[in-house]
Amino acid sequence: MTNTTPSNWQERLRSPLTWHAAGVAALGVLATVLAVRLGLDWSATNGNSADALAAKQLQLKALDIQTTPLRGLDQRVADAHSQMQAFYTKRIPANYSAIAVHVGTLEVASGVRLTRMLYSQGAPSGDLTEISLDAGVSGTYPQIMHFVNGLERDQNFFVIRAMSLTGQQGGMVNLRLKVSTWLRAADAAGSGLPKTQNPPATAAGAAREGQ
Repeated sequence: MTNTTPSNWQERLRSPLTWHAAGVAALGVLATVLAVRLGLDWSATNGNSADALAAKQLQLKALDIQTTPLRGLDQRVADAHSQMQAFYTKRIPANYSAIAVHVGTLEVASGVRLTRMLYSQGAPSGDLTEISLDAGVSGTYPQIMHFVNGLERDQNFFVIRAMSLTGQQGGMVNLRLKVSTWLRAADAAGSGLPKTQNPPATAAGAAREGQ
């Protein structure tokens, strides 16, 4: 066995090969440390990027949900306006005389007799004014039902507000009937009908009420 003396160690320390080996080892350790640090930094960066991306995706989804009802809103408004005008043209009487003509036609078709018919108008509400009809109707039950069904199904927009029996004799029935229809505000203003103090009702609200 060969003993290493202090002089041999000193020679080795002075040897360039020894310092070269030490330098290589130090560089290896440094490279390992840097690689580990780089890997940790890369993992952290990727994790933060994934979290940020997920947060952005959630924000985008939330905005998409919030804006969905607004898509095509201008077209829906235009469609609603067109439908409203079509409803006015088809279901709203052109004038007071048209109301009287339709009620008279239903009276003849059903066989009832109108003992009275009082008209009045409410205050304008938007484009329309409510016209109230307070009628006394006499006839048999089938005739009165025919008249009432005719009002509900008429092309003109009639809404029955109230019905009450006021008397019965033999097979004849007396009925008090309150009905609403609507005229355009300008047509109602020129109708000459007396005005009531009741709060105006909208045609749309009456349509829901009649459903």
